[in-house]
Amino acid sequence: MQILVVNNYGQFNHLIHRAIRDRVSCRMISNQTAPEDISADGLILGGGPDLSRAGRCPDYLKMLDLPILGICLGMQLMGTTFGGRVEQGAVGGYAEVQVEVIDEDQILKGLPRSFRAWASHADQVTKLPADFQVLARSQVCEIESMRHVDRPMFGVQWHPEVAHTEHGDQVFENFIEACRR
Repeated sequence: MQILVVNNYGQFNHLIHRAIRDRVSCRMISNQTAPEDISADGLILGGGPDLSRAGRCPDYLKMLDLPILGICLGMQLMGTTFGGRVEQGAVGGYAEVQVEVIDEDQILKGLPRSFRAWASHADQVTKLPADFQVLARSQVCEIESMRHVDRPMFGVQWHPEVAHTEHGDQVFENFIEACRR
């Protein structure tokens, strides 16, 4: 099994790679990689500074038929690619938030109903795209996590790869399990 981490120039992308590499084969790829050159069991769209620097990520979301996890900017890309809206959040910068799980679904399975997470809300999904459902919210963001209703495509606004986030390892384990199916 191989999972690829798409580098969107975020400061934590190397931590995403590190969180996965001891569990399954994993490597980081450029967000300029052509979709037809991607051969993997799953794809993680890492964070980054700006939607305009997301390279071919919208193509991956539209063209690839494999499980995809979007983290921070990766989730925002899912939102904009499928018709949702991303806007500046009321609380910018990285900070702790209390995530409330509404529907644990596949990606949040086994997590408590409420937990601490490290997140940036400088930008966030404010309008849910069609064919997506909300899985979690917080006191500063109504869409902390979402998933596509038919495809194995998940998004989290927070960073499961950082030590400040509780239960981040479980999010990655759940995604790996989705890739095995």
